[in-house]
Amino acid sequence: MKAVEQRVVPMTRASMVIAGLSTVVEWYDFTLYLYFATVLSRVFFGGGGNSLLATLAGFAISYAMRPLGALVFGIIGDKLGRRHTLLLSMALMTAAMLITALLPDYQRIGTAAGYLLLVMRCLMAFSVGGEYTGVVAYLLEGAAKNHRGLVTSLASAASEIGALLAVGVSALTVGLLSHQSLDAWGWRIPFFVGAALAASIWVARSTMQESPDFRRQQARGTVPASPVRNTLAHHRVAIWRTFAISALGSITYYVGITYVPVFLSSTGTMGEGESLTLSTIAALAVILVTPWVGTLSDRVGRKPVLAVLAVLCAVLPSTMFALMAHGSLAQIVAGAVVLACVAGGVSAVGAPATAEQFPGEGRLSGLALGVTVATAIFGGVSPFLAELLIKVTGWAAVPGVMIAVIALAVLPVFLTMPETRPKA
Repeated sequence: MKAVEQRVVPMTRASMVIAGLSTVVEWYDFTLYLYFATVLSRVFFGGGGNSLLATLAGFAISYAMRPLGALVFGIIGDKLGRRHTLLLSMALMTAAMLITALLPDYQRIGTAAGYLLLVMRCLMAFSVGGEYTGVVAYLLEGAAKNHRGLVTSLASAASEIGALLAVGVSALTVGLLSHQSLDAWGWRIPFFVGAALAASIWVARSTMQESPDFRRQQARGTVPASPVRNTLAHHRVAIWRTFAISALGSITYYVGITYVPVFLSSTGTMGEGESLTLSTIAALAVILVTPWVGTLSDRVGRKPVLAVLAVLCAVLPSTMFALMAHGSLAQIVAGAVVLACVAGGVSAVGAPATAEQFPGEGRLSGLALGVTVATAIFGGVSPFLAELLIKVTGWAAVPGVMIAVIALAVLPVFLTMPETRPKA
């Protein structure tokens, strides 16, 4: 169902820039957890054969909180305004990262350390639930119609800046500290950095304007009293489409990008420091490709770009993971960069394509029901499942096969969905 078109009230450039950069913090923390998974497995779970799986399982379990957070923050954003939900979610993220940096480790309190880490991951996932969808909706509603793809895709580009910061801080921490110092106290440094970054973003967000579309709703008296009920009653097909788009975006990102350092370390292909350096290159590739794909979707439409990317996801990832497991250094780099570019492309066009499925009334609730549920299933669980399947089968290409299966499953949805790009 196509979104209802609305007149866009001009928004200040400062508000748009602040919103576009806001996802830096969200992806900094979540990618930091995966990039630091091998370190955290020792610090909070004592090391050993199953500690890495336990760490990844905690990541997967915490993701169950993301749809709940998205619904709560979505209702706040749809009833009280986008600005309110973005301020509240960032405040919770700041607290979660600061507390994580202060947690006692396994050496001090034993297995309780792992449970405390899980609690903080759940709080973080809850706050992140309304973060990305809120930013995407805010950017879409403030952008000119002919540039919605480019502007909204900047949320994905900013996410990769956050991922790049996570890689950089992690690589510096691992590279500058001894193994003993890293496990004793050095692991806390990236989380303190994240807490400071989140606090600074919260201060910047306090100066943002309200979304022009929400102001329109207030002026016309169309703010939904029950946004979730309204969305479920009138936009069920749109929810399914956003679920499909987000399913592909989630598995390509979390398996094709953030799981790669764990994959390289656990298969013995690279050490922790080397794999984090490779992730830096991959993050730069995503930052470069994202605005290009967003602009392309403004010119040719969301539908054809999504369809082509789904085909690429069905063909390329299995080969790329096999190359990274058994190839030369050049092949490893090539495999990681190709996976990153494909995943970045899906995220870039997925941002406007999902938000455009819904009218402004109830948009955040619709994104919560479609996008974040898919992310919880195909994002949070995927790294754990990929690692488990590799251990069971011994087949290095399994993560790529997982991506291909989802790509083939959602391709019919992309081919039959209506075009949402606004007409000139």
